[in-house]
Amino acid sequence: MVRIMPKTIAIFGAGSGLGAATARRFGREGYAVALVARRREPLDELVAQLGTEGIDAESFTADLSDPSVVPGLLERITTRFDRIDVVEYAPVGSMTEFMLPASQMSAEFLHKHINLLLNTPVELARAVAPQMAERGDGGFLVALGASALDASAAPGMSGAPSVAAATRHWVHALNQDLAATGVYAGLLLVAAVVDGSQGQREAGALGIDLTALPTVAPADLADAHFDLFTKRDRVEQIVPQNAS
Repeated sequence: MVRIMPKTIAIFGAGSGLGAATARRFGREGYAVALVARRREPLDELVAQLGTEGIDAESFTADLSDPSVVPGLLERITTRFDRIDVVEYAPVGSMTEFMLPASQMSAEFLHKHINLLLNTPVELARAVAPQMAERGDGGFLVALGASALDASAAPGMSGAPSVAAATRHWVHALNQDLAATGVYAGLLLVAAVVDGSQGQREAGALGIDLTALPTVAPADLADAHFDLFTKRDRVEQIVPQNAS
């Protein structure tokens, strides 16, 4: 008898917000879930929560700011789950680590963020896309702040958004390259504060007032990512949709 393995989504940068919501959204569709982040304890807590909901999940620790971890990380994931059908890449970083005025940035400051936001997803796509293309289906989903579109959206907060603009260009090019193979690449641009997110908590601790900004529920972002992947009628989606 041939054992039919469930499809698997690997969530890189899995946190309590978008990562957890995406795990649940795809899990409801029968996907197994590989959760990747730096810290073991919150990952294991999320695995336990998902298990009570009937979702097969496993945690994998890795520092995604180091692209050299990709081969070993993927080997660990595919040993556990056989294959990866969908990637979601949405690393969560500290506002104080990621943001600086453009005039204060240095090459050294940018280097880590280029690795995290561009080089590591490039290496992931290079590794998983051939197998996806061979099967004729797959997805590579990326989530970024909407400041990747417009520097004026985050005055005095350059750094990560500067790199994210290059990442956005790459996702569009990746989708164009892979479309004929049945593999989709899509981008979620978040133009709101994610409710309950690390960034929201950090802003509160730093005394940064975010009340004038719209908020979005992680479940709504996960729905938007699933919609992009299943419909494949556009490369990117801004959330909320009425954001300029």
